[in-house]
Amino acid sequence: MTQTETITLGILIFPGFPMACLTSCIEPLRAANEISQQQAFNWVIVAETNAPVQSSAGVMFSPDCALAEAAGLDHLLFASSPTSAFENPSKANAPLQRLQRNKTKLGAISGGVFPLARTGLTGQHALSVHWCYEAAFQVEFPDIPIESTMVYRDEAFTTISGASAVFDHMLTLIEERLGGDVMAEVACWFQHPFVRSDSATQKIPAISTAKSQDLLPKQVARAIQHFAEHIESPIQISEVAEAVGLSVRTLERGFKRATGQSPLNYYRKMRMNQARQLVLYTNDSMAEVAYMVGYATPAAFMRHYRKTFGVTPVSDRRAKNSMRVGGGDVLPSD
Repeated sequence: MTQTETITLGILIFPGFPMACLTSCIEPLRAANEISQQQAFNWVIVAETNAPVQSSAGVMFSPDCALAEAAGLDHLLFASSPTSAFENPSKANAPLQRLQRNKTKLGAISGGVFPLARTGLTGQHALSVHWCYEAAFQVEFPDIPIESTMVYRDEAFTTISGASAVFDHMLTLIEERLGGDVMAEVACWFQHPFVRSDSATQKIPAISTAKSQDLLPKQVARAIQHFAEHIESPIQISEVAEAVGLSVRTLERGFKRATGQSPLNYYRKMRMNQARQLVLYTNDSMAEVAYMVGYATPAAFMRHYRKTFGVTPVSDRRAKNSMRVGGGDVLPSD
């Protein structure tokens, strides 16, 4: 079998990183090496220091090297919670810049897009951000365009929305390096028969249903899009009905059939879900969060938040902070 040049992938882990993101990087590459009977891929676990790092599941990982010692990497992907940051940012930026000069392509998985953007190295490059972090990311980085695709690659950065998306992206790298036959066999080893392209759009759950938004009736999905575009400046249901070409009554019946709830309740839950992102993943005051999701007064916002989630936003933020693992967060893996 023809030998190929080895690709070396670095995974930069921060305390509280989602463990599934790490295994979804390594396991398909390991399988590709075994199937192709060659060392087509290497991987290196990197951390800010040489100290062990605890994952969101509580499992400890010993890095192969500290960031300052990292060399010879083709890719370096940040894996972390949204609240992660370098303990010594200026000291960390020097080796990152050195790696970039040596043609290492930087990137991030899931919440790792936050510490990557905090380095300032991404400039105004568009980045893929997991849908559950979009609101918090937009607040912190208003000048960085957000892509809703599972993976976004340009000449400088690769950003991946979550753990299963990283698995698909590793399959893409395997196909590019070893061909479609090896990629297909790796996918089947893991019973992963539906290989999604980097440009596939992230799946977003419809609220309080067992469907994703793209499986809802077309006009209901269009109405939801209008809601999403009017979180900060609320829109009347009658305006949405007119925009999608339905009467208010017809829109209400369609929503009830598709989601089990009225358009007004659905819209309010959308606003509350976005508010919860801001409560959990930013340090903005509750008054600021209230205004960002369209409430004129914090009191009404606090009342609706408690009705939706069973806790006040202050209590929710406090409880989330108490669940942090070694400075990180318990995160969704995808």
